[in-house]
Amino acid sequence: MDKRIIRICYRKVIDARSQNTWDKYVFDASYKEFLMQAQFYNQEKKYNTFAELLINEKGAEKLHFLVSSSVLGYLEQLKGKMPDALNNLGKHFLDFKNYQFEIINSDTKNKSVHQVAITFFSEPLTWHATIDNYILISPASGQKTEDGMITHLFRLQDFFSIYSLKEDVV
Repeated sequence: MDKRIIRICYRKVIDARSQNTWDKYVFDASYKEFLMQAQFYNQEKKYNTFAELLINEKGAEKLHFLVSSSVLGYLEQLKGKMPDALNNLGKHFLDFKNYQFEIINSDTKNKSVHQVAITFFSEPLTWHATIDNYILISPASGQKTEDGMITHLFRLQDFFSIYSLKEDVV
């Protein structure tokens, strides 16, 4: 029997249309930081957009990393639980330690253009079965009770994907 270990990723896009309070804080903090950090790459004020900076200024790709520091406190507020990832019972259950921050678009003169994404990567999970549009998974570490393995029924939806798959022969 094969044991399938997967990691799920979720790409959360945040922009001016985001309604969630946490998203709005991330949006505002990342835009302020973008304005601060972009000054270094735009000292002559030739460019307004992130894309222009990337094309014309050497090293501007570092802005992804430099701006990411502005959202660290907000990521800590999640307490290691992937946002928007709910099991079939409506509970947050997907743990993450790794994430990747990126600036999708921004403009120093127009905040409404600012758009960022945070991709969250789950901890390893055992994929037990597929039931209709749901996958039955459990932490790969194997949380067991006297009743057996603790599992979660989860529907992959937009912006969620199986990031990696490892099959172990048991």
